[in-house]
Amino acid sequence: MAASERQCRDYLRRHRIPELLQRLGALLLYHRPERPREFLVEALERVKAGRGAEGEYPYLMDEANLAAMFQLLDVVGQGHVTAGQFREALKTLGLSTENLQFGDDANITLDVFKEEV
Repeated sequence: MAASERQCRDYLRRHRIPELLQRLGALLLYHRPERPREFLVEALERVKAGRGAEGEYPYLMDEANLAAMFQLLDVVGQGHVTAGQFREALKTLGLSTENLQFGDDANITLDVFKEEV
C-alpha cells in the first residue's frame, strides 16, 4: 500500500468518516425525506450541535425502539443480555463494536444498552 493511500485510510479512520457516512445513509433510508440534501445538512448541524453539547445528536432510533430491541434480545426477561448478543445487535444495526470494553462474560442491562447504542 502506498504511503498516500495509508495516510488517507488513517485520516478516515481517525475522524470516523465511514461511520458518519453509514449513519447518515441509514437516517436517509429510515426517514426518506422529500429533500434529502436539506435533511443531510440539518443532520450534520445536529451532529455539530450535539458534539458541542448545544443540541441533540441525530439518532436513528428513540428510546422506545431501543427498549423494544432489548426485549427481543432478552427473550426470557432476565433484565440483561450477554455481551455477545449486544455485539451482534450492534453489527446488525451497522454500528462499530471496535471500542467496546465489555468482556465476554459481561451482562448488559437495558440502561447500558441504551447508552452504548
